[in-house]
Amino acid sequence: MESKIKTLQDKITQAHLGGGEKRIHKQHEKGKLTARERIEYLMDEGSFEEVGMLVTHRTTDFNMQKEVYLGDGVVTGYGTINGRLVYIFAQDFTVFGGALSETHAEKICKVMDMALKMGAPMIGLNDSGGARIQEGVRSLGGYADIFHKNVQSSGVIPQISAIMGPCAGGAVYSPAMTDFTMMVEGSSYMFVTGPNVVKTVTNETVTSEELGGASTHSTKSGVAHTTSPNDVACLEDVKKLLSYLPQNNTEFAQSLPFELGEEYRMELDSIVPENANKPYDMKEVINNIIDEDSFFEIHKDFAENIVVGFARLGGRSIGIVANNPMFLAGCLDVNSSIKAARFTRFCDAFNIPLLVLVDVPGFLPGTDQEWNGIIVHGAKLLYALSEATVPKVTVITRKAYGGAYDVMNSKHIGADLNFAWPTAEIAVMGAKGASEIIFKKEISEAADPAAKLLEKESEYAEKFANPYRAAERGFIDEVILPNQTRRKLIKGFSMLENKVVDAPKRKHGNIPL
Repeated sequence: MESKIKTLQDKITQAHLGGGEKRIHKQHEKGKLTARERIEYLMDEGSFEEVGMLVTHRTTDFNMQKEVYLGDGVVTGYGTINGRLVYIFAQDFTVFGGALSETHAEKICKVMDMALKMGAPMIGLNDSGGARIQEGVRSLGGYADIFHKNVQSSGVIPQISAIMGPCAGGAVYSPAMTDFTMMVEGSSYMFVTGPNVVKTVTNETVTSEELGGASTHSTKSGVAHTTSPNDVACLEDVKKLLSYLPQNNTEFAQSLPFELGEEYRMELDSIVPENANKPYDMKEVINNIIDEDSFFEIHKDFAENIVVGFARLGGRSIGIVANNPMFLAGCLDVNSSIKAARFTRFCDAFNIPLLVLVDVPGFLPGTDQEWNGIIVHGAKLLYALSEATVPKVTVITRKAYGGAYDVMNSKHIGADLNFAWPTAEIAVMGAKGASEIIFKKEISEAADPAAKLLEKESEYAEKFANPYRAAERGFIDEVILPNQTRRKLIKGFSMLENKVVDAPKRKHGNIPL
């Protein structure tokens, strides 16, 4: 018996070494943790249970049978984070550069199946050079198996991908189909084809960082939802993100203890400038509405004209979608529409109520936007908010013009509560543009056209550039003082807590992709 116990202990020791001490040292030299160190940091102490530690590859081509490692380049299993059950895989770059083999994929698929059966979040820590080329189509088949399970899990359990090293070729599509992709600055990158292929095909010279680094995907492509300066910070972000999410689509995110007080925030009365064309930062509004220091922003550096993220309001987890006049005057464009639509659909899938803060002068004009499909992309946000059945509350802080008023969670597309501040302007367009059209002849025939325009602009603004016409029609439920906003929202979301919507039976709608 002793010899058998020693055999097992030797195998466990061997598995824990991955590709060996030298390769572990190289991983550390790059400022990266190993797969096991990442899991140890992320999980509650002593909670991780490994599945498939002794799995090895089955390849004999290219003398691969001479190089076999227990675990085959990926650590898989389950454990708890802040007491909540989660499933995880962490690719081990010290073994074949984390390259995915048939058995490597089977291990990942096994824990994905377990996560789906148990209704618990699935976390992937990606650090891999791609498919193991010695296995050919078998490794490609392994990727496809993972992709299929990503789709089956979508909208059922939260799926989070942390990119903590290379993620190239077919490997990128699994993170792309998960709910959130988090990257580490300076050490992670994602691309379908690498710099060498790009150079051969297009004659462009580009580095891995420029092509698919964290900065590129967080600012230019929007592939990365968050970025972190190092592995530890990334893992902390995974923990924080999870705190706002439920275990699955049949549950609700955990609420924190909260007692309703006065909840007035006088700072909100002075945020919107007197001049309607002067910008202000909508994040100031957000931070004065939500529970202190609870905002976790998503896509912070991408499409900054709209802000999305999670927060707590009265202890409850909510999702926030807000125009930001600091960028592009808060206009909706292609990227902001896609960003907000994606976030909205996630919140709706996982029972997270939505707060929409509106200051939008319209859709961004121009040939670039039209030629890049602002019509269909803008329709994504309209579709997502119309489709959402979670509690939806809107606050119009200033401008709500034209079709963008409709899109930004108006009463007409199913919002439950619509508030407006006295500074709100709900109209087809701004007073100047409207006056130039309505009173064109009168202005052109005037002795002083400029003075006449100002007169008509003032006349139009008095009639329409306010929230009261909309309130008279019931499109706005209440015009409120800004300092009342937090209190109204806490009470409103509490009232909507048990909201039920009976939707028509259908397989699924056809969102304008």
